[in-house]
Amino acid sequence: MAFHHRAGAWDLSGRARVVGILNLTHDSFSDGGRYTSPELALARAEEMAAEGADAIDVGGQSTRPGGRPVGPEVEWGRVEGALGAIAARLSLPISVDTYHAEVARRALDAGASIVNDVSGLGVDPALAEVVARAGAGLVLMHSVGAPDSLHAPREYGDVAEEVRAFLEQRMALAESRGVPLERIALDPGVGFSKKAEQSLDALCGIPRLSSLGRPVWIGVSRKSFLGALTGEPVEGRLAAGLGATVAAFALGARIFRTHDVRETVEALRLAERVLTPEPVAGAARR
Repeated sequence: MAFHHRAGAWDLSGRARVVGILNLTHDSFSDGGRYTSPELALARAEEMAAEGADAIDVGGQSTRPGGRPVGPEVEWGRVEGALGAIAARLSLPISVDTYHAEVARRALDAGASIVNDVSGLGVDPALAEVVARAGAGLVLMHSVGAPDSLHAPREYGDVAEEVRAFLEQRMALAESRGVPLERIALDPGVGFSKKAEQSLDALCGIPRLSSLGRPVWIGVSRKSFLGALTGEPVEGRLAAGLGATVAAFALGARIFRTHDVRETVEALRLAERVLTPEPVAGAARR
């Protein structure tokens, strides 16, 4: 299986891909305020590239619990300088984390290759048409209530089935607006609109999500569900996050969005050696 984006395609039969998170907000739950200048953002992007990242995911909208949504102009003001600097310096694909079509359009014009929509086209369905015109990749995530009540408690009957059905419908919507299926990846939305146990159910549902025939993109690093399960603060969740990452890989996920690039790359390379019957091309690559 492959995931096509504006900068090419990732053959996911060979090895998993790691996408480094670069938050450009002052209030993100893990690294808010650390990379708000283009210079600091570029330095962090270069560091993640050296650690083995396959792409950089930039975001100007905090989606942490309790975070306040901002409009597209404010969001783009946070993203513009850093994205331009990274695109000029690095050859890695850039993903923009946004649910605003206008931010996506500007980011793609500035050199982004992928749009990562945590609302799964729930906030601004026109985003799909922007992606289609640009020939970009699109990540559709399961969430409920974006943007204002993204983390409100929800009740589910069968979490895995509801996630699969939701993303099947949003995938059809994207395709109807011109996005080819080969350019779509699906994210079960661990930690979004879900309590800790429901997030575990979403992880366990990865095989059902994979049955839709598209790559599973997932992010677990440092999230609050890990803290709820382990009792650890943000800075103490690395081990649990790597455990969830390897489990997700074993269940079929192939693209991993993370704050901790070096550790995630090393964990996945080892998991590939153990769990993949044939030797993995480039397994020694960090």
